[in-house]
Amino acid sequence: MGVIAKQSIKGALANYLGVLIGAVTTFFVVTDLLTREEIGLTRVMVDAAMLFAGLAQLGTNSSILRFYPRFHTPDNPELRDHGFFGWTLLLPLAGFSILAVLFFIFKDNIVAYYAEEAPLLVDFAYLLLPLTFFVLYMTVFETNASVLLHIALPKFVREVLIRVLNLVAYLLYGFRVIDLDLFVILFCSSYAVAMIVNFVYLLSLGRVSFKPDWHFVDKGLLREVGVYTLFMTATVLAGNIKLFNSIFLAKESLVAAGIYTIACYIANVVEIPYRSLGAISSPIISKAVAADDMCEVNRLGQQVSLHQLLVACMLLFFIWINLTPLFALIPNGEDYVSGMGVVLFLGMANILNSTLSIATNILNFSKYFAYSFLFISLLTAAAITLNILFIPMWGVTGSACATLVAYIVYFVPLLTMLWVRLRVTLFSRKQLGVLLLTVALFALNALWEWLVSPLFLRLGAGIAVVIIQALVRTAVFAVVATVAVRKLNISPEVNSIIERIPGIRRKRGN
Repeated sequence: MGVIAKQSIKGALANYLGVLIGAVTTFFVVTDLLTREEIGLTRVMVDAAMLFAGLAQLGTNSSILRFYPRFHTPDNPELRDHGFFGWTLLLPLAGFSILAVLFFIFKDNIVAYYAEEAPLLVDFAYLLLPLTFFVLYMTVFETNASVLLHIALPKFVREVLIRVLNLVAYLLYGFRVIDLDLFVILFCSSYAVAMIVNFVYLLSLGRVSFKPDWHFVDKGLLREVGVYTLFMTATVLAGNIKLFNSIFLAKESLVAAGIYTIACYIANVVEIPYRSLGAISSPIISKAVAADDMCEVNRLGQQVSLHQLLVACMLLFFIWINLTPLFALIPNGEDYVSGMGVVLFLGMANILNSTLSIATNILNFSKYFAYSFLFISLLTAAAITLNILFIPMWGVTGSACATLVAYIVYFVPLLTMLWVRLRVTLFSRKQLGVLLLTVALFALNALWEWLVSPLFLRLGAGIAVVIIQALVRTAVFAVVATVAVRKLNISPEVNSIIERIPGIRRKRGN
């Protein structure tokens, strides 16, 4: 747990530094220098590349987490884990080759689908394959670093470096130093730089080898890896169904995709803590499942789930009460205020996904991994169908609702399966306390809107009053939430952090 905590903290710091850079870039640079259509273009290209890369992996990321313990040679570093790194390069290369062939076969159909509503996307379709390649291997190198318990720098690359490089591209284009064509090329090139940095870092760890150990992999292991990979190819969609949203919205217009992009960025803050916690805890859970230690799996799963639920619920609440001031502050905020519904419903979907995603990992690491194919098929079908149904009815908000409902459809049978087959559950009574606290905070905020907000309005309707009320409300509810979490004793770990706040420790016995 020491290694997990250390790497998680470093990864979380990188995540939140990235959030800070991304927030400034998204809210005060992108909305000012780019049109909604141009914002939508960059979003759809990245989402499409991530979706393609996920499929091209052929389940490599899941295979790395599952099979690395079998290749690991801690007592003999010279064996370089039997050339495990070399194996992880081959499968994605094969998957990318297949994807490239299919892309060229169906390119005319793709162009025809978007030609009328998203002509800009058609103009830059030739960059999708290179961008997919960069994202593909950036992720593979990052996962390799994760199983070596060195996730902090790859997280820095993903969350900070890419955003800084993108910021440079935005500024160069916004001030007309470069034209649109070169801007999009530079934007895509940031992922190439990230891929290269991850690759160099992985080599520096001294445990990787390009030479697969053919003698170590017998027919039985090869068959097991092949079958697992076949089923895991589809499971990558579990973490990527939100990518469908912008892709389907682009069919309506890139402007809609642009509005969704800004709202989605806000809502995605909710799941940031899980990015590090999930990445560093997955290898530990993999070992526990491999050892058939279901008591440890239950303990880790419930611990991760509880803390993620608590943090995610608090994040969504404080985002929601500050949403109106945020749109009032950002340039051209009135163009994006229609995305408030996206923030709420996509935020709820992110709470659900980040709290329960560890269940997907547990199933994938177990002998029942083949069932993942059924669950992911259900999730994918639900996401696609609901996007098709909801977007025409509710626009950008419909895409967020589609994600929320699709996750519910997915997790209910998945969690049932884990309990029936493995006697593993992520639920505990303390989670109910978190949910009740969250509902209570939203109810108190409704009272604030009814009783307190009119008092602030008497001071005027200017932006200064809006900011003052936001600061006061945030401070009041931060105190209320902190006291409530401590009194309810939801988590001893969280209480120990709270008690470090000046003035709290001395009241511990109260």
